[in-house]
Parts: sequence; C-alpha cells; structure tokens
Amino acid sequence: MASVPARVADIARRHPERVAIVGDDRRIRYAEFWDEAQRFARALRARGLRAGERVAILLPNRIEAAVACYGCWLAGGIAAPLNVQGRSRDFQAWLRHCEARHIVYEHSHTDAVDAIVAVDATGESAPIERWPLGVDHPLYLPATDTATGIDADAAERIASDDIALILYTSGTTGAPKGVTLTHGNLLANASAVVRYLGLSERDSVLSILAFYYAYGASVLHTHLISGGCVVLAQNLLFPHLLMDTIARERISGFSGVPSSYALLLERVKLGDYDLSSLRYLTQAGGAMSPTLTRRMRAALPDARLFVMYGQTEATARLTWLPPERLDEKLGSVGIPVDGVELRVAREDGSDAASGESGEVRVRGANVMRGYWNNPEASAAVLDDGWLRTGDMGHLDADGYLFLDGRRSDMIKTGAHRVHPNDIEDVIVELAGVSEAAVVGIHDVVLGQVIKAFIVAPGLPLRSENMIKAHCRERLASYKIPREIEFVSALPRTASGKIRRAALLEPQAAS
Repeated sequence: MASVPARVADIARRHPERVAIVGDDRRIRYAEFWDEAQRFARALRARGLRAGERVAILLPNRIEAAVACYGCWLAGGIAAPLNVQGRSRDFQAWLRHCEARHIVYEHSHTDAVDAIVAVDATGESAPIERWPLGVDHPLYLPATDTATGIDADAAERIASDDIALILYTSGTTGAPKGVTLTHGNLLANASAVVRYLGLSERDSVLSILAFYYAYGASVLHTHLISGGCVVLAQNLLFPHLLMDTIARERISGFSGVPSSYALLLERVKLGDYDLSSLRYLTQAGGAMSPTLTRRMRAALPDARLFVMYGQTEATARLTWLPPERLDEKLGSVGIPVDGVELRVAREDGSDAASGESGEVRVRGANVMRGYWNNPEASAAVLDDGWLRTGDMGHLDADGYLFLDGRRSDMIKTGAHRVHPNDIEDVIVELAGVSEAAVVGIHDVVLGQVIKAFIVAPGLPLRSENMIKAHCRERLASYKIPREIEFVSALPRTASGKIRRAALLEPQAAS
C-alpha cells in the first residue's frame, strides 16, 4: 500500500464499525468516513476537478476537514490546508500561489469569502469552485455523473510519488512558501511515528492541533492508519473541559506544543481528574525546557512522555526521545526516527565533532519534494538529498541530538554569540514563571543586548531584579538580560512556535 489513503481504506473494509473520529457532537465510523470521502471525491470530479489540481481547505478541526482532505486525494487532487486564523490578504496570497481550483470553507467565514471574490475579480483564471459549509450547505452533493472513476480501488491507484499536500509554513514573510509533500512522504513519516509510539486500534488521541500544519496532520494520519480514534477539540481555551473529555472518553494519548503543557499546568489541577487512561504524551513544535519536562513528568507520572523534533519540510517528525531515557538525556530531542539520516555540519559542510554545535541536516523518505513553484528557495535548503533545517544543534557521544536554537535566532552581543534557549531555560526554572522568550535588541556599543519577555502570573509585578539575580547565578555575564518585559502571552505561529520577530514590534507587549 503506497499511501495513507490506501491504508485507511483497508481499515474501513476490515473494521467498518470502528469509530474513526469524534467531533462536533458526532461520531463517525471508518465505513462512514470512507463513504463520505468517496462521495466528496465524486462531487469534486463532477464539478470539474482534474488530477493534480489544488483543493484549498479552509476549516478548523472538524470531521469535514478530514473528509475533504481524503476526498481530494481520492479524486486525484492536491490538498492545500490553509490557516483559518489568517485574514483575507493571507488567503488571497495562498490561493493565488497554489492556484486553487476549489475551496472548502465555512460559509460564515467572511475573510474567506472576501478573498475568493478578490481572486476571482482578477480574471486570471476560471472562478474558484466554492464549497461553503453550513446547515444548508453539506460538504458533498450527489454527483450528476456517476462515471467519475471513484470506486473501491481508487485509493490503491494513488502512487507514492504523487503530490499529496501543500503546507504553508507558519511565520514566513514575503512571498508564500508552500512545502510540497508526496504521498510517499506522508506514509513514510506516519509509519515511523506509529512504530515508536506503538499505536494500535486500541488507541485514541485528543487532538487540539490544527490539521493545516504538519504536527496536527501527523496526529490525524498516524491514528487513522492504526485503526485508532481521533477525538477533536478546538483549542485550550477551556482546558478543564479537555481533561473532562480525556476522563470520559478514556483517551490514551495527548499531543501538544510546549505552551500547551505550560497552560495545562498553570490552569488545571490535573490530579482532580481521572487521567489513568493516558498511555502517552507527545511534544513537538518548539523546544521543551527541562523544567517543564520535569513538571509534566511529576504531574502525570504514568503517561510516557515523548519529546520530539521535526519540520514541515520533513513531513513532520525527525527525531524522538525514548521515554525511558528522558531523565538521562534531559534536554535532548533524541534519535532519528526510522528511515531518517541525521548529521550536524560545520559552516564548511564537514561533520561536526561530538558536542560541537552546527547546522542540523537530514535526509530520508520523509523529506519534501521542494517548495511549490519556487526552485530557488528549494535549492537553498535541499543539497544532494540533504535538507538543511536551519536549526543549530549538537550530538552527544551516544548520538542523541540537542538543539541549540535557530541560526536566524542567534544573538550577537559584543564578541559573543548567544542562543536564546540557553537563557529561556534558566528563566523558566523560577517558580511562578510559565514561559519566557529572549531576543536581541539594538545597542550602539555591543551591537545587540538581550531582552527577555516573560509570562509570569505567579510572580509579583516588577520582579526584574529577582529574575536577573537568578540568571547571574547560572549564566555567564554576557547572557544576563539587559531588559525584561512582562507580558500576558507570547506571540506564536499556528504551529505553536514563538514568533520572535513579533516580540520586537510595539504591539507585542500586553
């Protein structure tokens, strides 16, 4: 089976009554899910979709978002999930860039409607076929032409080198950058994740991660190809309700970014809920500090915590840290997943020594084909099969990877180069501090000095001196923050990573 859809189709045939997805007060079984995906595929074909054309999916996490994606694949299309938190100008740029021929969206999403109207008004191509969802607008319509080619074997005809997804990377500026992933990329990465998590039909996961970025998509596909169940939740606005859901549904897994876990620990008394069903927790989408890792282990000692690292350009996952080695390798993001080769390179491209920091480079069946219609950007990060991640890191003597920050995040203060993570990890050791983000700000003498933005609901106001004193005890003098600003939240990308550039804008403070 060369694709994720083929694996899911097989489960739908063998276990039709098993529940696939729970969401929006609805439980959809595998047979029903697959039937709806086929119906949408037939409707797409009936309304003119041709193989290789793009279908934009502008939906929050709901069952129809998954149906639309799989239906698009069955019809031979390329799915382009878009960030629903964007605005009209964002949608216009993405729709034009991928030249979407169809778009699925909630009929009440005014920015989506405005974007479609604006793109169509240019007259550069045929009008985009609209699929507005609402009470009077179902996802699929009866196909007028039954000879659409969508039959029981449609998933088996999907080739591993067919393009499956265009994912727009979060936090980019300028022209859109669409990561182009094949069906082979998706299956290789999903299979690797299934193996190290030990997923089976007995597993269920509470998914708060949007399908329009790689981590959320990975959670969906890994559990569906395992025959498990995906329970959808929109966000962490009411975290106590999420804990109620885990207890009620006897959910076995939870996936989040570091801020997800920090928020849970801050706002919920986890001991008040029956979370004994939780078998595993997964974390990616940015570095998880050793302090936060310890706190989560203490709060949920019976759940296995998988610290992970990945990139959209590598489908989702690059490394994982075996939970039994978490204490020994605290701060590491682990070892490569099956099928991935990893090296740390110096500036000249040679291999860095053990403990020496350099750029993390990877290759494997999960690495993207390139950026959509952008050969220059593709050539800048793809070198003879190796993906240049842009992340700095080092390998220890056992081959475990430790991240040292993004190359672009490096702070140059005087003669020193400083990774923000070094300082952030120290600041969050303080009781009462939930999160911290460090950036370099302009200084006439040193070029840059360090500024820390801190979320600390448990600290008294104006605790700068306490924080600086704590840093002096643990850090070199040139790493002590010159300025400290307390904020209510840190600006983040859709994937949960801190948007450091936004911290330097006046509106960042709150």
